[in-house]
Amino acid sequence: MDERKILIVEDETKIAQSLKKGLTENGYYIELAYDGAIGKRLFLSHSFDLIILDINLPEINGYELCRQIRSHNQHIPIIMLTALNTTEDKIEGFDVGADDYLSKPFEFKELLVRLRALLKRTINQQLPSGNILKVADLEMNLDSKEVKRHNIKINLTAKEFQLLEYFMRNRNRVVSRADIAVSVWDIDFDTQTNVIDVYVNYLRNKIDKNFSTKLIHTQVGMGYILKEVY
Repeated sequence: MDERKILIVEDETKIAQSLKKGLTENGYYIELAYDGAIGKRLFLSHSFDLIILDINLPEINGYELCRQIRSHNQHIPIIMLTALNTTEDKIEGFDVGADDYLSKPFEFKELLVRLRALLKRTINQQLPSGNILKVADLEMNLDSKEVKRHNIKINLTAKEFQLLEYFMRNRNRVVSRADIAVSVWDIDFDTQTNVIDVYVNYLRNKIDKNFSTKLIHTQVGMGYILKEVY
């Protein structure tokens, strides 16, 4: 049985209690908070392995709480729950540091699958893998979370960093949108959303726009590839 500790911040009592019951039955230890302020206090005073966070919360909304959590801990997995389901809502959630995004209503089994995938990825990220990734003049330091190109520092959001790391680890290999969805967002590919394309464009604007050699390329009908083209 898994005894990892999860914080649920959800103001709808029935949903919160239902999630606690289901996750407890699956071997997780659960703490509940019914508003953002309590959620923040619990996060600061306890050690958690993952956070499930609603967006429409009293006191401190989910976006702001996620941002504050990220300022203290860059690595803890965060799953956002919300009735908001537009591409813009999802991008805002990822921009403030969420790792995954689940729209209400949802199946508990789907939450469980995503939760387990995030926890597994967190364990894998702790394994030794070398702390510097390089492609051409692009360099990523996995310890300091710094990215430089031609020795110029590039500021990335947490999700942009994860996407670029995935590209760099798969250099010279075409990766599909479905590959990216599963590996970076831990979600099944949704043909109705353009979140992945939006983030690839964010990266291009930061990584390629001001440099003559482009590294991120589109393979029409297949996906994307990061490679140096002379």
